[in-house]
Amino acid sequence: MKPKLGRIFITGLLTLIPAVATLYLLVWLIGAADRLFGKPLRWLMPDETYLAGTGIVVAIAIVFGVGVLMHGVLFRRLFRTAEAALLAVPLVRSVYSAVKDLIALFGRNNGPAMEVVAVTLPGTNWRLLGFVTRSEFGDLPEGIGKAGEVAVYLPMSYQVGGYTVIVPRGAVTCVNLSREEAMKFILTAGLKAAPAPRLS
Repeated sequence: MKPKLGRIFITGLLTLIPAVATLYLLVWLIGAADRLFGKPLRWLMPDETYLAGTGIVVAIAIVFGVGVLMHGVLFRRLFRTAEAALLAVPLVRSVYSAVKDLIALFGRNNGPAMEVVAVTLPGTNWRLLGFVTRSEFGDLPEGIGKAGEVAVYLPMSYQVGGYTVIVPRGAVTCVNLSREEAMKFILTAGLKAAPAPRLS
C-alpha cells in the first residue's frame, strides 16, 4: 500500500509543479506589468475608480498605438531623433543597442541570421547547438573574422548566458529545427518532458 501511495503522490507532484510554476510566472509577469503601467494611472485616477488590470490594458494599447504611429513618416522621424539622443549616452547606448539587435535577430524570418547550426569541436565528434549571428565582418576591426567564417552564438543550458565563437563555415552543419525548438532544446539540456508515471 505504501509504494502505491508514494507513486500517487509523485504523480500529483509531477503534474502540478510545471503547471503551478508556469501560472506563477504568468501571474508575476502580469502583475509586474500592471504595477509598472498602473502606477502613473493611480496618480491621475482616484483609488476607488482604479481597477486591477488597468495597467495591462494600457500597456497593450500603448504597444498597438506605437505600432500604428510607426507607419507614419513624421512619427518615425521623431522616434529616430529621440533614439539618436538616447544613443549619445555611452552606457545607455551599449544596453539599448544590444537589446535592440537581439530582438531584431530573433524577429527576422529570412536570411542566414539566427540560422540553427551544430558546431563540431576540432578533433572530436562533439557538437554544440547554436545560432549563426553573422557571416560578414567587413564592418568590424581586422582580426575578428574573415572570409569563410561565421559567428555563432552558443547559449548555455538552464541559465541566461552563452558564448560567441568565430568558426570556419565548414565547421557548422545546418540543423532542421526552428529557432524556438532549438532554444528550448538548448535551455532544457535536451530533456524531454516525461509522461506521468503509471500507478500500477
